[in-house]
Amino acid sequence: MLDLDQFVEDCRAAVTNDPTHKAVSEIVTRALSDPANVLAAVGEPTAGGIFPIHRADDLTILNVVWKPGMALMPHNHEMWAVIGVYGGREDNIFWRRIKDDPTGRVEAAGAKALSTGDVAPLGKDVIHSVTNPIQKLTGAIHVYGGDFFAVHRSEWDPENLTERTYDVEKAKAMFAG
Repeated sequence: MLDLDQFVEDCRAAVTNDPTHKAVSEIVTRALSDPANVLAAVGEPTAGGIFPIHRADDLTILNVVWKPGMALMPHNHEMWAVIGVYGGREDNIFWRRIKDDPTGRVEAAGAKALSTGDVAPLGKDVIHSVTNPIQKLTGAIHVYGGDFFAVHRSEWDPENLTERTYDVEKAKAMFAG
């Protein structure tokens, strides 16, 4: 079983030595080489939610559980992230800003499906939307290079793709509701 305390300490040391996502990505990849060990450490998901494992100014580690069929609007993080799926699947659409658009609209620029055992680093400037396309809970470890809950970010209206302030409380409610 993955030792969560050691995982947190390894990620903290990695960020102290290198503030980029590179070393953390290696740690998450190593942990996800056996997804069953991650599942055993965090427990079998029973409901959607955002469950903090560690929170500090320079590092946040979350256990994110997506409800079946759940979709989260395009959003950014304003910090790097490393996502590791330990059960299920999450589909990401990547977006880019439309140059000179006065409302900050975005357009689709690519996609990536992550399945059990997959790890994906996301750069500081990435904008993405996420869907759990399957009819069971999807669990993932999300590691962020900052305080995920304290940084001012943006989200985009899912219908007209215009930019607005990210509402973390609304996002939490979507996961839990």
